[in-house]
Amino acid sequence: MPPDISLITLALLCLAALAAGWIDAVVGGGGLLLLPALLVGLPHTPAAYILGTNKSTAIVGTTAAAVTYVRKAPIDVRNGLRIGLAALGGSLAGAFFAAGINSEVLRPLIMAVLLAVLAFILFRPSFGTAPALSGPVTRQRVLASILIAGLGLGFYDGLIGPGTGAFLVIALTAILHMDLVTSSATAKVVNTCTNAGALVMFGIQGTVLWQLGALLAVFNLLGSLVGARMALKRGAGFVRGVLVVVVVALLCKLAFDQWIAA
Repeated sequence: MPPDISLITLALLCLAALAAGWIDAVVGGGGLLLLPALLVGLPHTPAAYILGTNKSTAIVGTTAAAVTYVRKAPIDVRNGLRIGLAALGGSLAGAFFAAGINSEVLRPLIMAVLLAVLAFILFRPSFGTAPALSGPVTRQRVLASILIAGLGLGFYDGLIGPGTGAFLVIALTAILHMDLVTSSATAKVVNTCTNAGALVMFGIQGTVLWQLGALLAVFNLLGSLVGARMALKRGAGFVRGVLVVVVVALLCKLAFDQWIAA
């Protein structure tokens, strides 16, 4: 635990972890809330420790949400693990190249993609709200999901990261014709795989504040359990609404980083 952290800051970080767990469980993107909170709350802590501590918190909530979904949602665990393993490899590759990438160039490209995604969701009200297709999907679609949702988004997660969970939900819905609840459930399995790999690496490097991470993980877990149950109870329409909010928030965050904070 950082020795200079105040009780007020600690309480605010716990609330951020609670909200991030809820967002992650419903649609992904909780890092948009927890990472900035950690950066503000621990201004003198090296970035590597912030990232490592965030992973030690997020993996608990993501794992709990994945277990909840697997028990109650019609999810293909085998395909989820295949995509997750591909995402793990992609994230390692992305992290390897991250040091040589100019984020100032990437942000406008990501914002353009997000705007297109937002327009697609808003002008296609039925996207992700129809029941998931019954029976096995084609081998070509499974391969496409491994390459795009696994390797592609795993690489993005390692390279820059924000919004990976929301991107996963959109990709899985579009490629595998899942409804949003099922795609959100599958995304949690994938996120658990990538979080585990990242946490192992941060742990080896010694850049995790384990005591703080464990405390925040308790609140993240509570938020995640509530979020997963709400998504299962309220259905795809509810998840779609949260997805729109998360995409807009991500756009605002990237725009702020690009034009105001720079």
